[in-house]
Amino acid sequence: MSKTLHLRSELGKELEHRSALTPSTTKALIEAGYTINVERSPQRIFDDSDYADVGATLVPENTWREAPKDHIIIGLKELPVETFALEHVHVQFAHCYKQQAGWEKVLARFPRGKGVLLDLEFLTDDRRRRVAAFGYHAGFAGAALAILNWAWQLEHKDEPFPSVESYDNENALLTDVEKAVARGKEKTGKAPRVLVIGALGRCGGGAVDLCKRAGVPEENVLEWDMAETAKGGPFPEIIESDIFVNCIYLTSKIPNFVDMKSLESASRKLSVVCDVSADTTNPNNPIPIYDVATTFTKPTVPVPVKGEPSLSVISIDHLPSLLPREASEEFSKALLPHLKQLKDWRRDPVWARAEKLFQDKVSSLPKSEL
Repeated sequence: MSKTLHLRSELGKELEHRSALTPSTTKALIEAGYTINVERSPQRIFDDSDYADVGATLVPENTWREAPKDHIIIGLKELPVETFALEHVHVQFAHCYKQQAGWEKVLARFPRGKGVLLDLEFLTDDRRRRVAAFGYHAGFAGAALAILNWAWQLEHKDEPFPSVESYDNENALLTDVEKAVARGKEKTGKAPRVLVIGALGRCGGGAVDLCKRAGVPEENVLEWDMAETAKGGPFPEIIESDIFVNCIYLTSKIPNFVDMKSLESASRKLSVVCDVSADTTNPNNPIPIYDVATTFTKPTVPVPVKGEPSLSVISIDHLPSLLPREASEEFSKALLPHLKQLKDWRRDPVWARAEKLFQDKVSSLPKSEL
C-alpha cells in the first residue's frame, strides 16, 4: 500500500484554521518513512513553510484530485459539495453517517468512484473508544462563546452577538471570558448558572474547565451526565439556568432536553444555549428549538420566546477552530500512532473497523444514488 499522504487544504471552509497534520506530526511521519505532500493554504494556522522545514513537499491547493490513486488524502472537514466520483482513500470527518441532511449524496460519491471513506469521527480502539477527538476544545470553546454571548445580551438588548475570530492561544480567550463574567456579575449581581450535559466526557470536561477557569463559581456549574438525564426530559433545571451547554454524543433518539413548550415556563432564566454537539439537522436532536447551523460570522440564531430574557442558540460545528493551534496539536498527536499504520491500513484494526463501518453505511444507500 502507499506510503504517500496528501494533506489537502480546507478549501471552501474559510473559517476553518485547524489541520489534521501539524508540522510536528508531519515530521514524525516522514521519519517513519512516509512521503508527505502538503497543499499550500492561506488559512491554516500553521505556515506552509513550517511543513517545508520538516521535509514535506508543498503542492498547490486543491491538487488532491489529480494525485495518483494510491495516495491517501488527509483532510479535516467534509469536502465541498460536488458530484464527481471519489477515487482515493479519504481520511476526514464527513458528517454523513447519522442521516444528516444530504448524507446520501455525500456518501455515494465514494462507492461510485471506488473510493473509501475512513471517517475520523469513527476511529475506535478495541474498547470502542475514539482514538482521537476534538471534543475537549469543542466544549472549551463552546462554553467560552456561551458566556461571552450571555454578557453581550445583558449589555446589548436585542442586538445579535457579533462575529468572532480564532484566538492565537488559550490564554487570550480566557482573558476575554473572565472579563465577560465580571461584566455580567456587575450587571446582574451574580455569576451565570451554567448547566453542562455530558460533563463526564471529553467535550463536557472542556466546557466545565472553561467555566471554572474563567471565574464561574463551582456551585454555579451544574455537571450533568447520564445519571442526571436518565429520568428523561424536558428538564426544568435547564430552563432555570442562565446558560445550557449540550455536550452529548448523540447515537439514537432520546427524550428532548428542552423544547418550545418547556420554554414557556414562568421560571425561565435561560438566555443562551450552546449546542456543542451541533446535531442541527439530525432528526433525533434533543434540542428541537432551532434548525439553523451558525458560524463564526453569525454565531447565534434567535429563538422566538415570550417574555424576558431573550434566547439565542450557538450551533457552530467547527468550535475547536476558535483555538486552532492547541486543538490541532492535541488531535494530531493522538492520531499519530494510527497515521503511522496507514501504509498497511487494511491490516490495522482501527482502520479496518472504519472501513467496515463505511461499507455498512454504503449498503444502506438508496440504489438511485449509486
